[in-house]
Amino acid sequence: QVQLVESGGGLVQPGGSLRLSCAASGSIFSLSAMGWYRQAPGKQRELVASITSRGSTNYADPVKGRFTISRDNAKNTVYLQMNSLKPEDTAVYYCSLTTISFGIWGQGTQVTVSS
Repeated sequence: QVQLVESGGGLVQPGGSLRLSCAASGSIFSLSAMGWYRQAPGKQRELVASITSRGSTNYADPVKGRFTISRDNAKNTVYLQMNSLKPEDTAVYYCSLTTISFGIWGQGTQVTVSS
């Protein structure tokens, strides 16, 4: 059974940086597309960034140029480097894993950008 565990969230001042990590159990990580989503209070969950099994990336417009998604297949881990953070980036960030057969979510990690 595949599980995802996120870490790296926290409180940061505007303009600061954080790096989120998502570690996957199981042996299918390298074959899976990975994504980071976020959900702010009162809003729908939205895609932040995604990376295919081959390393192709995609970003939501609000984070382009500030966030970078990457993966380390040897460590079964996907990362989200977040720079130049803004108060509107405040949300619970969720990791996702998708294969042709199923998709799963992590438990989420809180990111708060505030002075």
